[in-house]
Amino acid sequence: MRTATLERNTRETRISVSVNLDGTGQCNLDTGIGFLDHMLEQLSKHGLIDLDLKVEGDLHVDMHHTTEDSAIAIGQAVKQALGECRGVKRFAHSYLPMDEALTRVALDISGRPYLIWKVDFSRPKIGNMDSELFKEWFQAFAQNAGITLHVENLYGDNNHHIVESCFKGLARSLRDAIAIDERQKDVIPSTKGSLS
Repeated sequence: MRTATLERNTRETRISVSVNLDGTGQCNLDTGIGFLDHMLEQLSKHGLIDLDLKVEGDLHVDMHHTTEDSAIAIGQAVKQALGECRGVKRFAHSYLPMDEALTRVALDISGRPYLIWKVDFSRPKIGNMDSELFKEWFQAFAQNAGITLHVENLYGDNNHHIVESCFKGLARSLRDAIAIDERQKDVIPSTKGSLS
């Protein structure tokens, strides 16, 4: 089983996280931000990643540190659980519809983190979160998981649907990319011989 558990403590947040990349989508989430918990539940459920996450953040300041640091910790745990990435399919993409919204997500478990984010919101807040925090979450996740990640909302009107399609699209793409390719299950999928 590809698992990882870690803690990340700063003056702004205290985080404990566990992931099982070969799970069934079970999760136990408590970030103190209801809408963020809802999005991370989508990541777990549709990515078939078991995720336990507890965050104690400086929410009396705002939600920025809790949002960004949760992504840092989850990304680091995913990277640790992947190890050398032997046998993974590496590349994946999805088109994820949610009612009127459609989002395209493509990723490469490359060891070279990069984010392309083409998502616009028509409201400053979704739930109780600032809309701009979602880019921060995806940026921090990509950087710390070591993945190249492209997220583009093609169209949509409802901001909740737009951001949820982004998280579900990431979940489905990540699920496919980390899956073991039976044709090369002991091989690192790179002509370099490593993904870093």
